[in-house]
Amino acid sequence: MKLVLATRNRGKIKEFLELLKGLDIDILTLDDFPHVELPPETGGSFKENALLKARTVAPGTGLPALSDDSGLEVQGLGGRPGIRSSRYAGDNATDEENIKKLLGELKRFPAGSPERRARFRCVIALVTPEGREKTFEGTLEGVIALKPSGSRGFGYDPVFYIPEEKRTAAELTPEEKNRISHRAKALGKLKKWLENNKSTIA
Repeated sequence: MKLVLATRNRGKIKEFLELLKGLDIDILTLDDFPHVELPPETGGSFKENALLKARTVAPGTGLPALSDDSGLEVQGLGGRPGIRSSRYAGDNATDEENIKKLLGELKRFPAGSPERRARFRCVIALVTPEGREKTFEGTLEGVIALKPSGSRGFGYDPVFYIPEEKRTAAELTPEEKNRISHRAKALGKLKKWLENNKSTIA
């Protein structure tokens, strides 16, 4: 069985490949299908955006497609940046620019205030070329730190402090992160489902 990852984000691809180890599945990426273009993320939720990408890639490659949409939701910002997490400081913003904007907006909230509580949310969509669809969700609770710390991971990891770990997500090893992350939780649900239903999408 083959699956195509419907993303060009190298950080996500690396996590997907690591987390899907052990399944009897050949994982392909969009590097194998340079003619396939990802659609704009015009959905109003993580689920809608994940499905948009997978619905484009599955018929475009003739293979089941796996896509995710994920981001950061901050309590004091009413759930922002949310679905605009990767584009928070602009359409071509870097991780550093997004973090700078986020910390600037949270400057008025001191350390320990409930407004700095946050969660990473991930929705994974699996879509077959025939149109069968399934989604899986995972979250990771944390707090936005006053300043970045750590050099691992990507996105908002350097400012996402996990109280149980007493470290930011960027200070965790890849193995540690892959045990607790929002993407790991969603992929864990997917793996369990695939073990029982792989024949329905092969």
